[in-house]
Amino acid sequence: MRKKTKIIISIIAVILILIAIPIVLIMLHDNVKNTGLQVGDLAPHFEGIDQNGDKIILSTLIQEGPVVLFFYRGFWCPYCNAYLNQLQDSLQMIENKGANVLAITPEQEEYVKETIEKTTASFSIISDKKLEIMKSYKVDFEVTEGKAFSYNLFGMDIKETNVDGSKTLPVPATYIINTLGIIEYAHFNPDYKDRASVVEILQSLK
Repeated sequence: MRKKTKIIISIIAVILILIAIPIVLIMLHDNVKNTGLQVGDLAPHFEGIDQNGDKIILSTLIQEGPVVLFFYRGFWCPYCNAYLNQLQDSLQMIENKGANVLAITPEQEEYVKETIEKTTASFSIISDKKLEIMKSYKVDFEVTEGKAFSYNLFGMDIKETNVDGSKTLPVPATYIINTLGIIEYAHFNPDYKDRASVVEILQSLK
């Protein structure tokens, strides 16, 4: 009887370890070499098509006022969805400061729709077709095979959801670009759980 109990305990222990390994891998910080752009840098020009089919041109958008530009990973990321919800809830206050909110993501357009369904985001979201925007703002990094495997175990296939079929994700950075095209505020942290607070964004908008 004791031998049978020990076997059962051993099996349970192995199962728990197998469950814990992918969770630990996901929680580990990503190997990010980029450092993002800094306050005072000239914001790289870009243009793209948002979820409504509208052409968004940064140089045109900043003529209307400052732009709150942020990057998110995908609809599968609960931290991203929570952040988009926060920005949507605070959108009126941000717009009252004369600013526009613009999101950039590597996920395909069909998954952008899922993000909108989850967050009710009404601001423009651009699917970064060739990841050129992410790269120009130095927020891109390659997910390791081990971490990608762990994501897959939880039903998050980055290659499937990404527009270019790669394992590239953005650091969820946030920038405020003024009407001269200069970055006035920058929040860049490789820890995907850490995001720019709405309070900081509002305080930084002049």
